[in-house]
Amino acid sequence: QVPLVESGGGSVQAGGSLRLSCAASGYSSRCMTWVRQAPGKNRTGVAAIDSDGSTSYIDSVRGRFTISRNSAKNTLYLEMNSLKPEDSGTYYCAAGRSGQYCTGGHCTFLACNNLDAWGQGTLVTVSS
Repeated sequence: QVPLVESGGGSVQAGGSLRLSCAASGYSSRCMTWVRQAPGKNRTGVAAIDSDGSTSYIDSVRGRFTISRNSAKNTLYLEMNSLKPEDSGTYYCAAGRSGQYCTGGHCTFLACNNLDAWGQGTLVTVSS
């Protein structure tokens, strides 16, 4: 597999914005996600996007973060606005399988599961 390569991390003050990018050549048909790891804590998926463009977010970032992908540029993005100190951590992009909840013939995209490709991570630090 072609390696995933993140960029765009940095240090900002609370209320600021950052845009993370992930070079993801060959992953246009995969479920892609941004995973955050704060110091001393487990990795947590914060946003995900399926191959059809469906998206999902954890509650703490919904309305502030936007995940998107540009298939022509083979790039995954995470636009982060109104950043808070608790958003700090290393952000990884990862690829996996689409996880959906289906009932009554209708399926809702939930997250990417069975993540099998990871980038090296990019550090985001938000100061108060």
